[in-house]
Amino acid sequence: MKPFRKNVGIAIDGGGIKGVIVTTALSILEDAMGSSVTDIFRLAAGTSTGSIISAGIGAWLRASEMQKLYLELGESIFKKNWRTALWPLTRYRYPQEPLENALRSALGNIQMRDFWENEPVTDVVITAFDLLANRTRFIKPWKEEYQDWPVVQAVMASSSVPTYFPIVAGRYVDGGVGSYANPCYVAAYEAAFCLKWDPGETTLISLGTGRDPHALRSDQLERFYPWDWIEPILGAFMHSADDQQVHLVDTFFKELDFRRFQVNLREPIAMDDTSQMNVLIEYGEQLGQMILNDMFDQAHQLKAVPAPNT
Repeated sequence: MKPFRKNVGIAIDGGGIKGVIVTTALSILEDAMGSSVTDIFRLAAGTSTGSIISAGIGAWLRASEMQKLYLELGESIFKKNWRTALWPLTRYRYPQEPLENALRSALGNIQMRDFWENEPVTDVVITAFDLLANRTRFIKPWKEEYQDWPVVQAVMASSSVPTYFPIVAGRYVDGGVGSYANPCYVAAYEAAFCLKWDPGETTLISLGTGRDPHALRSDQLERFYPWDWIEPILGAFMHSADDQQVHLVDTFFKELDFRRFQVNLREPIAMDDTSQMNVLIEYGEQLGQMILNDMFDQAHQLKAVPAPNT
């Protein structure tokens, strides 16, 4: 692994219980570097499950502690109940309380401003989608409008995947509803233009939570009814948006030491499938070794072509 530069940030994708992949990988990074992730990263940007891990970094939790929380609390958060049994006749599948209680146990009552005011300062950027304003909100500790937000509320807003959890505060849902399920471009922009970090002195690590295999065949598509298009279209949007963020960073932040890591899943794993914990740990170990060996994701390996001179 190439040494990190002076300033180090991290951006973490959404993915529900697949956050186990990231926390496992970061535990491997901690062991290799002999330092906690809270000592390594001074900027952490996250969406959905990535916001949980980013907030944990800002709240001085080791990756190994966060991995343990995912493994212990996953089944209570995604516990099957009458709502899941009657789905889709119910408005959502899981109540908020188990997730909220788990977050309060791990993060306490800290506010967003605490990330900015406590030493060492950590910039934590959390994405959430505001349904009433029809825009993505970037919740940051230095923005006055968000300084008094409880961190638990910010993370809940970012993690409220529609149909899985109810909306937060009557308006906020998962940050991945927009184009920022992968927040690497948000993190690069934050580092260069908000924190004023010199890109030539900055390393940005971007971690995915697993890419589903592409399994559609042409003979299937010919037999599709309208409702059959919902899942592949959403999947295509998510994958395209994820890769687009990588290309944006590669294109507009060429001096940045940008490292995107992602694992390819053998089979799709739902964001609430807690039966796959052992498999997720294996993927996390694979992702950890990719980080240590600078094995970048395929989307990052395809460098953007410079625009012609006009």
